[in-house]
Amino acid sequence: MTPGRQSVPVWAALVGSGLAGTLVALQSRVNGGLSQQLGNGFVTAAVSFGSGLIIMVLAVVFSPRGRRGIHKLRVELASKHLPLWALTGGLCGAFFVLGQGLVASVIGLALFTVGIVGGQVLGGLLIDRVGLGPGGKVRPSPQRIVGTVLAVVAVGLSVLTDLAATGSEGPRLWLVLIPVAAGLAIAWQSAVNGLVRSAAQSASAATFVNFLVGTAVLLLAAAVSVGVQGWPETWPSEPWYYVGGFIGTIFIGVAAMLVRAAGVLLLSMSNVAGQLVASVALDAGIPLAGGVTPGLLAGAAVALLAVTIAALPRRSSRG
Repeated sequence: MTPGRQSVPVWAALVGSGLAGTLVALQSRVNGGLSQQLGNGFVTAAVSFGSGLIIMVLAVVFSPRGRRGIHKLRVELASKHLPLWALTGGLCGAFFVLGQGLVASVIGLALFTVGIVGGQVLGGLLIDRVGLGPGGKVRPSPQRIVGTVLAVVAVGLSVLTDLAATGSEGPRLWLVLIPVAAGLAIAWQSAVNGLVRSAAQSASAATFVNFLVGTAVLLLAAAVSVGVQGWPETWPSEPWYYVGGFIGTIFIGVAAMLVRAAGVLLLSMSNVAGQLVASVALDAGIPLAGGVTPGLLAGAAVALLAVTIAALPRRSSRG
């Protein structure tokens, strides 16, 4: 597999990823709201991913580069230059979107996002160190280690203060582990989608594969859920409930394009910075559950500090 040349400056990649992070928070709010309306997080996730797949099918069909990218992927997979596990980004995305529908509407968007931060930062550090991303191995600098520790502290601070403020018991605490696991999955998704993008030399082809895999899994899960619970009785008429898939195509495509320039950890850091700012603003204005507490604000501030420290300039540490 021949990786594409790095042509995007690191600062531009970080800015682009930060803006994409605001879209992640917006998607969480949209999918969490749709889940509340439908009463079924599995159907919500399938709708979100399925609509994204439709968009990406059209994007690939009408893009010569996208079609060439699909052909290159088939060649790379057949020759085993691209390992089959590189296609698991869609599974990670499916798990993340499912978490949005099942958990964000219960614990609130801000707390959900702080959990995402902890998992995403820790996952980015580990994946960069192992060298699974298209940029190769990146040794953890002191700034990155401190940033990762602070991100974990932010999760603990947010959870403990939220529990103290709401009087919630264990189940709410354990639910926070789901966005933490989803954050780890996002870091993996960024890495493997970057590999797919390098093999295909097309961000649209990589994003298409991501949505194809994720949609297949979520449709199966939704079918089982509908068989048990039945079809949702009412569907919201407001169109904004159905834009989650479109939002996902943007931020997944952006991550696939930029991960080589910034590395998995720094890309995750800038991405979660955008998520944090947007999620606090959304939970303050149109909350999913509970709104923003002082403890959540403190946790978000610590997480943002973690992102800033980890993204500080450092000497080259690749290899």
